[in-house]
Amino acid sequence: MKAATPRPSVRALSKPSSYRYVSRTSTTKSSLTADTTNSLWNGVPPSPKRPSASPLAKLPLSSVLRSLMILSVSSSNVLLKPSIYALSTLAHPKTALLDVAKNPLLNLLVKHTIYKQFNAGENKLEVQRSINAIKALGYRGVLLGYAREVLVGESNTDPADEQASRQEIQMWLDGTLQTVDMAQEGDFVALKFTGMGVQALQYLQQQAAPSPFMDEGIKQICDLAISRNVRLLVDAEEQAVQPGIEAWTMKYQKYCNSRTPGRAVFYNTYQAYLCSTPTTLARHLETSRREGYTLGVKLVRGAYLKTEPRHLIWAKKEETDACYDGVVEALLTRRYNSMLKSASAEHSTELPPVNVIIATHNRESVRKAHALRLSLANRGEGSDVELSYAQLQGMADEISCELLEGFQTAEAQDERAIPAESPSVYKLLTWGSVKECMGFLLRRAIENTEAVGRTKQSQEAMFSELRRRARRAFRAGN
Repeated sequence: MKAATPRPSVRALSKPSSYRYVSRTSTTKSSLTADTTNSLWNGVPPSPKRPSASPLAKLPLSSVLRSLMILSVSSSNVLLKPSIYALSTLAHPKTALLDVAKNPLLNLLVKHTIYKQFNAGENKLEVQRSINAIKALGYRGVLLGYAREVLVGESNTDPADEQASRQEIQMWLDGTLQTVDMAQEGDFVALKFTGMGVQALQYLQQQAAPSPFMDEGIKQICDLAISRNVRLLVDAEEQAVQPGIEAWTMKYQKYCNSRTPGRAVFYNTYQAYLCSTPTTLARHLETSRREGYTLGVKLVRGAYLKTEPRHLIWAKKEETDACYDGVVEALLTRRYNSMLKSASAEHSTELPPVNVIIATHNRESVRKAHALRLSLANRGEGSDVELSYAQLQGMADEISCELLEGFQTAEAQDERAIPAESPSVYKLLTWGSVKECMGFLLRRAIENTEAVGRTKQSQEAMFSELRRRARRAFRAGN
C-alpha cells in the first residue's frame, strides 16, 4: 500500500506472469545489504517492548467495527472480487437506481460504510469535523485531497479546444483552492496534475512546460498554501506522465521552497518500486542544493504495478523493500549510501537539506525508520531532517496507532536514552460528494487485490482489539 492513488491506465500493457508483485506484503524481512542493515538499526533492539495497552484502544468502537467489516471483505479472495464489481457499477452507473447521486437510500448506505471509512466529508463543515476528530486521536494532521477528477478516457474534451480545456483546468483549480482553504495549519494538500484534464495530460506526456494558464493557477495554489502555512505534495502517477510531473514539481518546489528557508512547502512523491528512483532522487537532491532550497520528499512503494512496463520495476518484492529502507536511511542520516548514491562528484557524502514523509503501510519499514530516528536522537543527530509518517485513513490503523504510542522502543529500555520527539503521524484522506469519491473508493478496493496478506494482518489486529474490549467489558460486568 502506498499513499499515491491509482488512475486508469494511459495505455494498455500486458502482464507477464514471471514477475512477483512488489506491492504485496510479505513476512520476509527486507533484503538490505549487511552494512545497511547494521547501520539502520544502530543498536536499537529490533523487537522493541510493546506497550501494555493496545494502541488501537484509542479508536472509537464504531471505527473498529466498520474497519473490521471492510477489512474482512478486503482480505477475502471470495468476497473482494464481487465487491470490486459492485463498486465499479456504482462508480459508472447505467441506471438512476444505481447512481448514488440520484438514489438517496443508496447514497446513505455508501456514505455511512465505505465512504466514511476513507473520506473526510462532502463539505467544509464535515471535513473540519473529520480533521478535528483525527487530531483528537493524537495525529499531527492530515494529507487532504480533492476527489473529483477528469479521468483519462472519460472526457470528450479536445486538447486543442482552448475554452473547454480552460474550463477543466478551472474546475481543478477551484476544487484545489477550496481544499487548501479547508486544510488546517501544518496539514498537507495532495495535488494530482492530471486532474487538470486532457490538455494537461497531453503536456505531461510530451514533457512540455505547463501553459501560462496552468502556471498561473498552480502558483495561485502555492501562494495560498504559504499564506495559510499549509504544505503541498504532488502524487506520483504512471511513467507515461511521471517524467513530466517531476519536471513541473521541481519548478514549483523552487518557487515555494525558496521562500521558506530550511523548510519544504512543496513535496514530490517517489515510488520505491521503480529501479530508477534512487537515481532520480539523487539528481533532484543536487538540483535543490544548487538552487538553494530544501527538497520535499514523500516516499511510497508504488501504486501502478498493473500498468507499468515490468522492466522499470524491481523484479522482486525484497528489492523494493531494500530500495525503500535504503533510501530512508540515507535521507534520515543525510548520508549517501549503497542504495542512494550522489549524483555529484563534488558532494559525495552529505545530502543537502531535506524534509521527508514516510508514506507506507509496511510495518517493518516504519519500525526501522522509527528505530533509526531514535538512535540518531540519542546521538544528538537527525533533528535537521523534518520527518512525518503517513497512512491512508481507514487503513493500517494498527501501524498508525503504534506510531502514536512511539512503539515504546529504546527510550523505555535504555536509561541513557534522551526523550525522543513525538512522531508526526498523518492520515491521508479525500473529500468530495459520495458520487465524486466513488472512483477513489474503487481504486482503494482494486489496490487491496495486491495486498490481501497485509489487509489480513490489519483484520486480525482489529479482531484482537474487539476481543480485548469484550474481555474488559466482561470483567467489568463481573
